[in-house]
Amino acid sequence: MSRCDIHPSILSADFSHLAEELQRISGADAAHVDVMDNHFVPNLTLGLPAVERLQAVSPIPLDLHLMIDDPDRWAPAYAEAGCASVTFHAEAAAAPVKLARELRAAGAKAGLAVRPATPVEPYLDLLAELDMLLIMTVEPGFGGQKFLDVTLPKLRRAAAAVKDHGGTVALQVDGGITEETIARAAEAGADTFVAGSAVYGQDDPAVAIEALRRTAREHRA
Repeated sequence: MSRCDIHPSILSADFSHLAEELQRISGADAAHVDVMDNHFVPNLTLGLPAVERLQAVSPIPLDLHLMIDDPDRWAPAYAEAGCASVTFHAEAAAAPVKLARELRAAGAKAGLAVRPATPVEPYLDLLAELDMLLIMTVEPGFGGQKFLDVTLPKLRRAAAAVKDHGGTVALQVDGGITEETIARAAEAGADTFVAGSAVYGQDDPAVAIEALRRTAREHRA
C-alpha cells in the first residue's frame, strides 16, 4: 500500500499537558512539531530544550518543522536531539544541500519546505538530497487557517517530479487540513498530511486520525 501518513500538529494541543497530548495521538505516524522564532514567521513557539523533553516522552517519532531564520546554524541540533525528521524552509536556508546532508548524517530525515508563493521548481533537482518535500498550504506562522487551493497545481507538479525521481521522497502538506481538504490534497499527490485542529479539536483524536487516514487513502492519486 502506498504511503498515507498522518502527522498531527501539537500546535493545536494543550501546551500545559503536552506529554498527555502526545499519548492521545499515539496511533499517528508522527507528531508534527512547529518551531517558530518570531523572525521568519510572526509567532514564537517551542525551542530546542522543549523539543528535547518532547523527544524523551513521545510515543511516536517527532517531525520537526523549523520556521526559523538561519536553519543552517540551528537545524542540526534538532537532528542530534533524536528527532526523526527535520524540515527547514527553502526561503531561509543559505546552503540547503549541505544542511540536508548534515541532518542525514546526524540520523534524521531531511525535509525542505516552501511557502505557498514560493515556486517549487528550483528545488526539484535537490530531491536526491531530501527525504521529504513540504508544500505549505497556508502561510506559515499560525494554526487554524483556511486551506489555499491555489497550492494544488504546485502540489501536482511536485508529485509528478517525486514520481519521476522514484517515489521515495515523502510529499507533505501542512495547513488547513480537514476531512474535506485532505481529499483534494491526496488527489493532487500528497502522501503525508499535517493536521492540527482536525485532530486535537475533536472529542477523540484517535478516531479523527483514522478518519483522515481513511479519506486520504480513498483519494490518493
